[in-house]
Amino acid sequence: MQDTEIQSGRSNSDYDVLIVGAGVGGLYALHKLRGLGYRVHVVEAGDDVGGTWYWNRYPGCRCDVDSLEYSYSFNDDLQQEWHWPERYGTQGEILKYVNHVADRFDLRRDIEFKTRVTSAHYDSASSLWTLKTDADKTLTAPFCIMATGNLSTPRTPDYAGIETFKGKWYHTGLWPHEGVDFSGQRVGIIGTGSSGVQSIPHIAEAAKHLHVFQRTANFSLPARNGPLDPDIERQHKSEYPERRRAAYDTPFGIAGYPPPTHSALEVSEEDRNRIYEEKWTAGGSISYLYAFNDLLTNVAANDTASEFVRNKIRAMVKDPKTAELLCPNDHPIGTKRLILDTHYYETYNRDNVTLVDVRTDPIDQITETGLRTAEGDFELDAIVFATGFDAMTGAMKEIDIRADGGPSIGDKWQDGPRSYLGLMVAGFPNMFMITGPQSPGVKSQMILSCEQHVDWIASCLNNMRETGRNRIAAELVAEDDWVEHNNEVADSTLYPLANSWYVGANIPGKPRVFMPYVGGVTAYKAKCDEVVANGYEGFVIE
Repeated sequence: MQDTEIQSGRSNSDYDVLIVGAGVGGLYALHKLRGLGYRVHVVEAGDDVGGTWYWNRYPGCRCDVDSLEYSYSFNDDLQQEWHWPERYGTQGEILKYVNHVADRFDLRRDIEFKTRVTSAHYDSASSLWTLKTDADKTLTAPFCIMATGNLSTPRTPDYAGIETFKGKWYHTGLWPHEGVDFSGQRVGIIGTGSSGVQSIPHIAEAAKHLHVFQRTANFSLPARNGPLDPDIERQHKSEYPERRRAAYDTPFGIAGYPPPTHSALEVSEEDRNRIYEEKWTAGGSISYLYAFNDLLTNVAANDTASEFVRNKIRAMVKDPKTAELLCPNDHPIGTKRLILDTHYYETYNRDNVTLVDVRTDPIDQITETGLRTAEGDFELDAIVFATGFDAMTGAMKEIDIRADGGPSIGDKWQDGPRSYLGLMVAGFPNMFMITGPQSPGVKSQMILSCEQHVDWIASCLNNMRETGRNRIAAELVAEDDWVEHNNEVADSTLYPLANSWYVGANIPGKPRVFMPYVGGVTAYKAKCDEVVANGYEGFVIE
């Protein structure tokens, strides 16, 4: 512990910093700030660490970023000692890794598990945040960090009649830890986003029959997962310092993919399809989107990449009608989360799998014995809801967050989230967010973005400590300018053409606002560094 006062009010507060959430961002924040001498306490709703990797245990759950990239960079010994068995980590393997990190750095002693924060109120007179929990406990600290995650609030099913269903139902984001055996069962799964696409092949192998209820077809590419080549692992680890630095010079925060230099429209159709075929064979989403430099900005260019994948779907799925239903036709490829799969489309060739188009035959209600659409009844023993999350804002809005008795964060975000750099919200002093809305977050390698945010916050707190100041707040004009910039950047791309969870489209009544920053990690980090160089421009520190 350092002798210097962290800030005024330290003596009458329980801690210096309170962190909500023990996922990959919250854990690194705990480690970083504790190492700098701050008294830190973490509150976590789950029984253990891991965040999204603790809750999402559905069959086939796997990361869509290469294991050697989707990992912490703050400690080289940790980088070198951990062995990833496969190219893409499974949920179980990633959770094992996160637990290893918690054990290695003795993080659990400062984490309060099985506890939800119900309210967080800031009082300017005392310069303290007061957090109350569902155990009626009160915690105080001058600073609060929301590490609540972007995909941590499952969208609960809202179908009429669900309470009458006599079978069992599950949500992919709240999967039973003991697993589920679907052997011999008639199963229905609603949703074909990432969790649906990953779980459908596994459920199909066990179920007597699987009905897939699809409203919107999504693009999915082959992951080409497999055991990690030891030579590739050794080479990658030997290059970690350079690779980690290089990742910040890329749009998605992932190194190893040379940026494209040509438009898809500048080459012949033969050459274009050859390049797409190479990317398809190699596997991975970044590689495919890096085939040409205008796939996310030019509709005509994107059409070539979209049609290539649609033709692949038509070739893999034997039934022409089913194949067409699986071909996305309402959004450009890459403007929704681009999914990676293993034998997803081939699963529809199984005799025990049926695709139901609920866009033309919508779900009417859940019944005692299954599910009813406009055209008929489906008898089911189990229902899986792969209906996604209240992304990016849901977890924050579930907490009653306010300052000096003013409007809550839910009130402020009634028409969509507003933040300055995705780090702070005007009107809420001394409250930081890790990968908040209007930061790259979900459009980047998440652990890299978490580390970048935590490092920025830690540097800011140290600057305040060294200069004897204890209050920081985002200026409203800076927030307005950043939100406007975020929207302008999004509008210069094809992203807004998709009805995606990036704009909250999966949540009825949620404002349609494009939430992540898609200007790229490089531009974003440069802006954050520029803000600091200019004396924390856009913030008031006093």
